[in-house]
Amino acid sequence: MQFKDIIGLTETKQQLIEMLEHNRLSHALLFLGSEGSGALPLALAFAQLIVSQPQPAPVVEDLFGGMTALEPTPAFIHPNEIQNHAAFQRAEQLIHPDLHFSYPVVSKKNGEKPTSKDFISEWRDFIKTFPYGNVYDWLQMIGAENKQGNITADECNDILRKLSLKSFESEYKVLLLWMPEYLKKEGNKLLKLIEEPPPNTVFILVAENDEQILPTILSRCQLIKIQKPTAKEIEEALLIKNNTNAETATQIAGICEGNYREALQLLQHAEEDWQSLLREWLKAILREGPVAQVKFSEEISKMGREKQKQLLRYFTHLLEQSIRIRLLGADNIILTEKEKDFAQRLNKIANISQQENIIEELDKATYYIERNANSKILFQALSIKLFHIIQNKTFIEV
Repeated sequence: MQFKDIIGLTETKQQLIEMLEHNRLSHALLFLGSEGSGALPLALAFAQLIVSQPQPAPVVEDLFGGMTALEPTPAFIHPNEIQNHAAFQRAEQLIHPDLHFSYPVVSKKNGEKPTSKDFISEWRDFIKTFPYGNVYDWLQMIGAENKQGNITADECNDILRKLSLKSFESEYKVLLLWMPEYLKKEGNKLLKLIEEPPPNTVFILVAENDEQILPTILSRCQLIKIQKPTAKEIEEALLIKNNTNAETATQIAGICEGNYREALQLLQHAEEDWQSLLREWLKAILREGPVAQVKFSEEISKMGREKQKQLLRYFTHLLEQSIRIRLLGADNIILTEKEKDFAQRLNKIANISQQENIIEELDKATYYIERNANSKILFQALSIKLFHIIQNKTFIEV
């Protein structure tokens, strides 16, 4: 993983480069960023950069009792120049002996006490395939099904053992711990090691929610906040990395709200005509009545959760753009012509307050779909709610 492979985050990348180049590397860093922001790939690229740097020249005592280097101190290798170095190539393949990983795992059999090293092959595949993936993607890859991932006491003991050893070939030993939110009380085993690590040992924690991290661990880390990529950055990534056509890239970048994982998920269903589907739904809500609404709910329930979520997110996106058009004017909004026309039509059927209420209901529906709600019942209830909001009648809880 190289810095150039990561979307946006230009200032953060430069901050990390200067930290390492000028020997200001903290012993414990917390990369904090929301899902799809790039926190994991950035932390991984930085960890690989650290262990790939050349070791300082050996120092010996000279005839006069002073200390002299046997050869000049090797220069810092910039991320743009490190690709062909053997140490980096090992780090990039996740086989460097001084680069260690910890992440949530599950028991394959009852009574087992799994650790991260039991899943290292799957981890390498995950990083290669889903560098912007989330915990759900990871747990599905290791066959967790409905099991809850965890970073166990045995894992903490293994971390203590690995980091007590001397580094093999790098100046530093680095542990990248993904999702410290899954460390419960067992994480207290690591406190002393994080606060007073062995020489040249670096902890890199990668998290999405700092409120779920043990405060005692949080207080011992230097915080690196990872900002979401902008819509423009995601659009460019879709165009260059995925050969997406310009109209689709613009549409997806506007919907995904800075979540590149979500953008890739949306891309899988980009061939769907969401605008026609949304027009059909609104027609059933506002003109055709309950029979058409039930029919639509039955059809949408057959489409699968990801497509249902995408329809709701697309509707939310157009409503948000409708509000922006009211406030800023259509010329200042980046949309395709079809979307701009649709957004302006939405302004004719609902005012800002109504649009905000609809967005709130769409967000709730998305939340429930992610938790396996009955989609047919959910869309029927949602259709009734939207009808009452748009008709400006008393809101009815269904």
